[in-house]
Amino acid sequence: MVAILASSFVMPVFGHQEKQRSPATDELVRQFIGERVFWKQLEIGKKLVASHDPSVLNDLAELLKHEDRHLRGNVAFVFAGLGDERGFAVITAILEDRSDRPEGQGQVVGSSDGRYHVDQQVRADRYYAAHLLGDIKDRRAVPILVQLLRDEDVKFIVPWALGEIGDKDADAPLIDALNDNDPSFRVYVIHALEKLGAREALPKLRELLPDQEMSRLGDRVSVSATAKAAIAKLEATPQ
Repeated sequence: MVAILASSFVMPVFGHQEKQRSPATDELVRQFIGERVFWKQLEIGKKLVASHDPSVLNDLAELLKHEDRHLRGNVAFVFAGLGDERGFAVITAILEDRSDRPEGQGQVVGSSDGRYHVDQQVRADRYYAAHLLGDIKDRRAVPILVQLLRDEDVKFIVPWALGEIGDKDADAPLIDALNDNDPSFRVYVIHALEKLGAREALPKLRELLPDQEMSRLGDRVSVSATAKAAIAKLEATPQ
């Protein structure tokens, strides 16, 4: 664990000027470092980003190498949110990282044999990294995420992430993704296109109106009903 600086004065971080840090920010750093539930830690990380105080990166730098990729990703989220390029680099590296690792966070369902399997951990870590790209809303992530629309390990989070980023370069690849065989995925893609205001998707969405297949993930809705709702919203969107 990285020790929190006792003083409210910190050394300059990566070219940032020395300044006094508030006790509230010190407390957020303490909470962030001590939290080991990844989704709770991310919420604290969002508060650190909102503090607009890059001095906190001094306390977190060593955690960019933490063996738990979910924790590492949360630290990278803070770095990215505070303008440090290493944050984006660490998150995208997790997407490509299939190396051996000890058991970490993020595995929702245990294996049928009750044993740890590194491939399941890698899948969970990569999925979370794709989620974090949506959280940081960096447009540089769009071509990276587009390439993952056919990656069975992570593709179900990709439409959400692209919708969060809000870059129109994602429209055409998402429209093409409506041809996917999985109805749950088609539903997620429709939601992303709706959020992006992608009126160019209207012809393809109308083709899906007879599609009565049901999503098995999230809300039990049909592709048809989802497409109908998206069409109504997109048609009402000013051109």
